[in-house]
Amino acid sequence: MDTEFDKDIDYKAFAIELAYQAGEIMRKNFTLNMKKEWKWDHSPVTETDLAINELVLKKIKEKFPDHDILSEEGNEVHSGSEYIWICDPVDGTHNFSHGIPTSTFVLALTHKGLPIIGVIYDPFLDRMFSAEKGKGAMVNGQPIHVSKSKVIQKTVIGLGKWNDVCNLFSTGKEINAKGVRLVTGLSINYMGALVAVGEMSAVLFGGKSAYDNVAVKILVEEAGGKVTNLFGDVEDYSKEVKGQLSSNGYVHEEILEIIKKNV
Repeated sequence: MDTEFDKDIDYKAFAIELAYQAGEIMRKNFTLNMKKEWKWDHSPVTETDLAINELVLKKIKEKFPDHDILSEEGNEVHSGSEYIWICDPVDGTHNFSHGIPTSTFVLALTHKGLPIIGVIYDPFLDRMFSAEKGKGAMVNGQPIHVSKSKVIQKTVIGLGKWNDVCNLFSTGKEINAKGVRLVTGLSINYMGALVAVGEMSAVLFGGKSAYDNVAVKILVEEAGGKVTNLFGDVEDYSKEVKGQLSSNGYVHEEILEIIKKNV
């Protein structure tokens, strides 16, 4: 797919600046047992989610009025643009609402269905993960790379939302039995960023929504890793996705084989 885009516009700088603003809202509102409501899918939403969502919509509409916007918290813009901003204002709202500091702000820009910019900001450790198509991945302006582990034994692997696309429970059990430290309960983007920086070797995710994993794709790939859906295929992020496997590349096929055996 041709993803040639306007390289004269500094989309990445815009996304990073917006991420810092969103992170400030997250830190300011971070308390134990904050007020939340429940959406139709039984996931929580807080005033922080909504405030950041409003900020993102406002800033993108001002700067790029011809671009579309997809956000977990709604009020989206659909005009048929080749450029779509995809945002999760607070990825990991459940943990955030209980005072667990592992949530992130996530923003990506896709062109013709594939990501060209990705930003994942951890406001609690002040780590700004960013990537631009063809220009590598960074954390706080320093280049990052995936790990070099060749097999999954003795590595750390993340598992998120395991039952939307297919049931990953059996897959997780088999991976865990191979001497892997299996981590669950963290946001998918937080764990994806850890793959990009080499702190995890892979993350499996069973969700269908692009805002859950599109930033991870460009971040991990620009850090030297590999990202497919759970069946080994490349996804079009302008549509519903079939989960995600992001890895350092070396362990990718080994994990895909385990998935195939268990779904």
